[in-house]
Amino acid sequence: MAPHPVVQAIIDLSAGALGGTACVFSGQPFDTAKVKMQTFPTMYRGFLHCFVSIYRQVGLRGLYQGTTPALLANIAENSVLFMSYGFCQSVVGRVCGLGGEAALSDVQKACAGSLASIFSSMVLCPTELVKCRLQAMHEMEATGKVAKGQNTMWSVVRTVIRNNGPLGFYQGLTTTIVREVPGYFCFFGGYELSRTTFARSMGRDKEDIGVVPIMFSGGFGGACLWLVVYPIDCVKSRIQVHSLTGRQQGFLKTFMGIVRTEGFAALYSGLTPTMIRTFPANGALFLAYELSRKLMMQQFDS
Repeated sequence: MAPHPVVQAIIDLSAGALGGTACVFSGQPFDTAKVKMQTFPTMYRGFLHCFVSIYRQVGLRGLYQGTTPALLANIAENSVLFMSYGFCQSVVGRVCGLGGEAALSDVQKACAGSLASIFSSMVLCPTELVKCRLQAMHEMEATGKVAKGQNTMWSVVRTVIRNNGPLGFYQGLTTTIVREVPGYFCFFGGYELSRTTFARSMGRDKEDIGVVPIMFSGGFGGACLWLVVYPIDCVKSRIQVHSLTGRQQGFLKTFMGIVRTEGFAALYSGLTPTMIRTFPANGALFLAYELSRKLMMQQFDS
């Protein structure tokens, strides 16, 4: 018997929160390097140079700058994402004329994930703005764009409220949604396709393929997402970080400005740490989500 929709929503929300936590702790250093390389591509020769520079500048803690807002961002995003994902699967099923017990195809699940990402963008944008600014604060201070002493989460929050008001936290929202909708189609589509492939080759149900296939499928879904949306994410990071010094241009003008002055390759600055990060981080995300969800569903059934 399926649980009540409210109970199912709570289970999906809780499992998504646990998945988001696992994702941050396993991938934060790579995310920090990614944001720094996206926003200041000329300061670093590559991923290893960026990684070593961060360590030399501020030590190991520098690799974990923005961890608190990153936790808030990922917990909030994945809680809402997976709760909405369950709801959106029901909507997609109804639109496609499927019965309540009918399983969705991998493409239909990808559509549900894409739709769910619109809701998660609303909670992700404010926390990600704070995270990105914290991660790039050393470079902003070094280039003289901001005064020193603004490198704490609360100082960033106060600056946003003082300069732009509460709506200032939604700078980059349009770009976030533009990134998330196609990105999460690829994310959930890649994940489900990989799980289906493993299940067929192993002669098992998708729910029983084991830990390593789940983690690989999560990493594969993450790789699909980033390969498709990385230039959009680069533009979003620029808008959110550089808006600290004043009103920033919109998505199209920022995009064209980067291509015109720095070349198309600048849109892929930081791709290496992102691709390295995606397998442990998204593998941990889906493993924590699937296992915790399965455990909670078993508790409900019993």
